[in-house]
Amino acid sequence: MKRSDLPMYMKKLILILTALAGIVACSDRHYWKGADIGWATEYEADGQYFYNKDGERRECSELMKELGLDALRFRVWVDPSKHGNWNGREDLLVKASRARDLGMAIMIDFHYSDFWADPKKQNIPASWSGKSYEEIRELLAEHTRDVLQMLKDNGIKPRWVQVGNETSNGFLWTVRGDQWGDPVPDSLGRVTILESVGHLRNNPQQYAGLFAAGYDAVKSVFPKAEVIVHLDNGFDQALYDSNLDTLAKYGARWDMIGMSLYPYWALDSGLETDEEETITHCIENINHVWEKYRTPVMLVETGFEVDESRPEVMEKGRDQLRRIIRESRATGHCRGIFYWEPECRPDRYKLGAFGSDGRPTAIMDGFDE
Repeated sequence: MKRSDLPMYMKKLILILTALAGIVACSDRHYWKGADIGWATEYEADGQYFYNKDGERRECSELMKELGLDALRFRVWVDPSKHGNWNGREDLLVKASRARDLGMAIMIDFHYSDFWADPKKQNIPASWSGKSYEEIRELLAEHTRDVLQMLKDNGIKPRWVQVGNETSNGFLWTVRGDQWGDPVPDSLGRVTILESVGHLRNNPQQYAGLFAAGYDAVKSVFPKAEVIVHLDNGFDQALYDSNLDTLAKYGARWDMIGMSLYPYWALDSGLETDEEETITHCIENINHVWEKYRTPVMLVETGFEVDESRPEVMEKGRDQLRRIIRESRATGHCRGIFYWEPECRPDRYKLGAFGSDGRPTAIMDGFDE
């Protein structure tokens, strides 16, 4: 019997059951709650520890699980030997092993640099500098495979892998910078790019080619891992259109779109004028990129201000975190959220989520949503 031959009530019943199945599938889809705790081992080496609300000392990964999180994110640099070897292969293995032992999902964040990479700088690793696009493309793929194979050999299976960190302007381009690699503008405020291999504007096709090399490298070791393209300013629809259209134009693929969302920095930079509207614009962008690219989204970075002299500041952060979780989950297209370095003390970074005593502030209660 053809569907067209079914009685009308049977057709309606099929439509209702199909719709209900879709609702159930959406509601059953897991929403991940995670944190990037790349500083954890460095803190330990400095003798700084972490405590739960009762003052009981905990290892950082263990505490994140106790606080209701089920995923952890770790960055990895190419050669951080000049920066204490933190976030290198060995340090990554220590942290990822802890997450594995706790049964937590793992995200690996490749900064294709020897130190920090973000939209203002994507400095080429020293050992890769001066090489051709084709050579760097192979070096990127080799580095990606080697790190992931090391994890695999140790029984660690990442669920997600970022090919680049906040590659809003592409990656693998070096700026004239200070000792930390941050750009140093000239007297007119201009930043000089010293070497460019994968800049979004200068080398759009090569940016896509480098991303594609990373994508293929991930799949060669972990075929089921979800590859993320990560951009900042999740509220900026034009940014996502420009970057993702470039990748798509030149044949690059991704499995998930990663967004950073920091209402505090959005206002501080003058890109937005209201924190709540910033969140609204990000939720709208989640729906937009889903409709346009048909790939799910993950909020891979967020954070809110800690001011221990004003409890209401942390309470506001808690409420904003709750709102973001509630509304991003309701889209049906966002798979979770990661807080960036919640464990850090406010004297090191003011958008963590712990106090100077190493205990969680009210912000972390936002994960109860």
